[in-house]
Amino acid sequence: MAASDHEGRLGEEFFTPGSSSFTDFLAAHRPELLSTRRVLPHGVRAQGAPHGTTVLALTYRDGVLIAGDRRATMGNLIAQRDLEKVHPADDHSAVAFAGTVGLAVDMVKLYQVELAHFEKIEGIPMTLAAKATRLATMIRNNLGQAMQGLAVVPLLAGYDPAAPRGEPGRIFSFDVAGGRYEKFGFHAEGSGSPYARGALKKLYRPGMSRREAALAALQALYDAADDDSATGGPDLTRRIYPIVSVITEDGFERLAEAETEELSREMVERRHTRPDGPNAEI
Repeated sequence: MAASDHEGRLGEEFFTPGSSSFTDFLAAHRPELLSTRRVLPHGVRAQGAPHGTTVLALTYRDGVLIAGDRRATMGNLIAQRDLEKVHPADDHSAVAFAGTVGLAVDMVKLYQVELAHFEKIEGIPMTLAAKATRLATMIRNNLGQAMQGLAVVPLLAGYDPAAPRGEPGRIFSFDVAGGRYEKFGFHAEGSGSPYARGALKKLYRPGMSRREAALAALQALYDAADDDSATGGPDLTRRIYPIVSVITEDGFERLAEAETEELSREMVERRHTRPDGPNAEI
């Protein structure tokens, strides 16, 4: 049959019974479209790919907050100053990433389609625990490239009214082999994560308001940028600020840039008199 005869018609693969996974569908019928399954030639190690750096999440009174700095680095160079590392996955979950930018952006887009495809096929949204498991599988599929220097390390946060601990805000981290770990209270990933986690250890407390949680996240990213050259802090001159988003019962919401700017300027002003940041409450 001529190619023109197929115009406007779906192929047989769309009518073949299978799972509700869009990734499995692509793997079976168009595997060349899956960038996370392409392995470099044997012995080749990737050099110079842009990397995203620090992302974090913390639970608060109404749900969970997820944030990230904006810098991408390429060795000792700044590759991009305004990279967006925090994205909604669906209405009640979000994913942020550290690691190889190109693969990470593709993985986030595929993950968004994966969740939407599941809901259309099954008629119900995936549970948050199942979303974490599905993301872990996608990371595991990238293991070959991760071993060659193209690792992606995402952070998943979501609102789960059926959470086993009774706290609807939940956070999941992953390793490059697809290991899945639930974190409680707060967590950070990326090159500046040790400093961000250190800051959150002294600033975090259960039951924080949205404003308090946002300030704590910004303080943690500021501390990460202070000690990790790959992490970018608030850039008041260029008006580039970290991305801060929240997920509550009402769904995903990215804080308006005006709100993030106000909080960032307030934090930087306070740092003029106290460079090491606020003390922990006792």
